[in-house]
Amino acid sequence: MKVKLIAHTPNPEKVVAAAAKLCYSNAQIDTLLDGLTEEKSKEFVEMLASLGHESPTEHASFTFAIEGVSRSLLAQITRHRIASYSVQSQRYVNLKEPDFVTPPEIMDDPESLAQFNDSMAMAAENYQKVTQLLKEAHKEKFMAQGMDEKTANRTAEKKALEDARFILPNACTTKMIVTMNTRSLNNFFRHRCCTRAQWEIRELADEMLRLVCEVAPALFVRSGPPCVSGPCPEGKMSCGRMLEMRDKYAQLKNTKVGE
Repeated sequence: MKVKLIAHTPNPEKVVAAAAKLCYSNAQIDTLLDGLTEEKSKEFVEMLASLGHESPTEHASFTFAIEGVSRSLLAQITRHRIASYSVQSQRYVNLKEPDFVTPPEIMDDPESLAQFNDSMAMAAENYQKVTQLLKEAHKEKFMAQGMDEKTANRTAEKKALEDARFILPNACTTKMIVTMNTRSLNNFFRHRCCTRAQWEIRELADEMLRLVCEVAPALFVRSGPPCVSGPCPEGKMSCGRMLEMRDKYAQLKNTKVGE
């Protein structure tokens, strides 16, 4: 898995603080940013967090480039609907040598790993075979309809990929660009940093949280699973590791790239 924060709202804490200032004072638009130093912006952001007033945080957005994650993760992350997604298309990209995500539990069991690897190799081989068979059939039809060979070849491959991709498993890797505002990100972190979240998306959420904390720490000071800033809401399903989780996320938020 590779995750990069490739863009974000300039001065995100100051932008959110300006929105909060407008809500709670008789500020004028022309002077809205006056006096909003780094420290003052942090105070506004902390006040919002203490009040539970989340709407001003929607004005700051963060864009991530993500690769080496499974299509299984894709199905989960797109459930977070207040976000923007651009995903590598299996209709247009021929995955001649597809990569696969191997779950840790399978990786740790030699017999399961051998079976998994055989299954992935077979899926990749069958994907290429079906792609080629369909491509040849489509190309023949297109040329019979008067299409030149070069155009027929290109069009046939695209049409073949549309159906051949059904062979590829959830483990197949994908790439995506994801943009979320601060409020949506904090909702994402509450759900996906929890130990009850699936391991892969939890790993992604942790890395995304670490990256945003580098550029806007005040906006994410309470971020993480619910137990970081309050009681666990999982009831009987709680992992019972609240103190451990609080320590983990306190350290994560202070870790820089490369450390």
